[in-house]
Amino acid sequence: MIRRYIASLTTNILKLTCAAATAIALTAGCSQPNQPNSPRASNTTEPAALAELPSSVLAKNPKKNQKALSASSCTQNDPFAESINFATQASNLAQSANSKEEWDEVAALWVQAVAWMQAVPPGSPRRAFAEKKVIEYTKNLVYSQQQAGATRSQASTVSFSSDLLDEQLELYLSYVAAVGPPDVLIVGSSRALQGVDPKQLKQALAASGRPGLKIFNFAINGATAQVVDFQLRRLLKPDYLPQMIVWADGVRAFNSGRDDRTFNSIVDSEGSQLLAAGVRPQLVSDEPNVIPQCYRFPQPCANSTFRRAQASVDQLSRGGQDAHPTVKFMSSGTGILPVANNAAPPTTVAIRQVSELADAIDSNGFMSMSGSYNPNTYYRQRAYVSGKYDRDYEDFNLSGQQATAFNSVVAFTKTRKIPLIFVNLPLTDDYLDPTRRSAEQQFRQRMQQLSRQKGFAFRDFSQRWPGRNDFFFDPSHLNRLGAIAVSRILAADSSIVWPRPKSRSIDG
Repeated sequence: MIRRYIASLTTNILKLTCAAATAIALTAGCSQPNQPNSPRASNTTEPAALAELPSSVLAKNPKKNQKALSASSCTQNDPFAESINFATQASNLAQSANSKEEWDEVAALWVQAVAWMQAVPPGSPRRAFAEKKVIEYTKNLVYSQQQAGATRSQASTVSFSSDLLDEQLELYLSYVAAVGPPDVLIVGSSRALQGVDPKQLKQALAASGRPGLKIFNFAINGATAQVVDFQLRRLLKPDYLPQMIVWADGVRAFNSGRDDRTFNSIVDSEGSQLLAAGVRPQLVSDEPNVIPQCYRFPQPCANSTFRRAQASVDQLSRGGQDAHPTVKFMSSGTGILPVANNAAPPTTVAIRQVSELADAIDSNGFMSMSGSYNPNTYYRQRAYVSGKYDRDYEDFNLSGQQATAFNSVVAFTKTRKIPLIFVNLPLTDDYLDPTRRSAEQQFRQRMQQLSRQKGFAFRDFSQRWPGRNDFFFDPSHLNRLGAIAVSRILAADSSIVWPRPKSRSIDG
């Protein structure tokens, strides 16, 4: 999965391109630090290294000072040769890349190699070969972006002791920088992370006459009511809050008798200590002051459709909340330090680099799971644990700290006039043994009572699909098909008053 936008590619350069267009190079008004100093690749001969896959080529890093081949003259119009040239540069630079910036440059070169190879005309005798190279180069692109994401930046970073929270927070701040706060924010545990698809919900709402809503899934694994309360009231600045919140989860997140390990780890983290000192994550208003590089792509189609699309991209690239600010990282050798800006108080927190745990999360925070639950095979690899011995149901109690946290969220959203919808997500029949079924019944009754008293909406889907194992990834988590189904049911609920889009910014 492509996890990071290439930071050095600016919006003015990434235009819509036409793969079948004549391959005439275009340039942007920018510096070209790498002028041609080495021979061009042959029009017909591919460098041997490019035939290898990422595991055998890009993984090599002897840290040799090799000079990468540079782009040829912008008058070159052979897409195959242009692609080979960029691929050669990427392959050579990957041999010595050991920083985030260097891997970003490798990724940028692979982007150009893919674009030029895709521009080989459909009628060309080299087209079939080119299509295979597009696939190979795309794998190299993904690998180089993964390397960039796994390589620590020069600034030290701080963690909230939860890989998913660190990842989701960094992604959410970047999302806000790119398109603004979402109109609808989804929160909850891993059941919500896998169980409500923002893109599908957006599409379903658009089909029902409510287009343009921006929706983000900020769920994390292990989240309880205390964790959600922490996210909404303490972690996010008021300016980053949505117009509506969909809290999707179930009874396990409200059991005060269980050991809330996720919340306890967050509270003890360095990031939480900074929050207690009044230092919250936020975005800086300007892009880094770097010299843009010149990137070259096949000539786009010069027709009215392209011109309209280009005008829209140009408009989005100018100023306002769409100016793509960045997350500000600050650190010292002994830990995170506030940075004064004209004697202003510290207001930012650095975010720790993500582990590979969240590679499956898409740009809207959703984790799509493609497997299907089959009880005939599932328990051959895993031991069956009944609800009586399930630690999530230990000392079952719907009062206590989780109830207090939930009441805090309800009061907080009411004060800020943010509609709250709680969705009790589906479970399989296999999962609902007598212990869990009893807890589920108590939870439904409790939530129905609270929804009438406190004014939030409650939707009970817990037993909606008793025999639809194909909608589940495991006994208590939905898969991709289940997430689509939940999203469409929510969109079709005429009793839910969805917000109007706050701005014209789109999230892609």
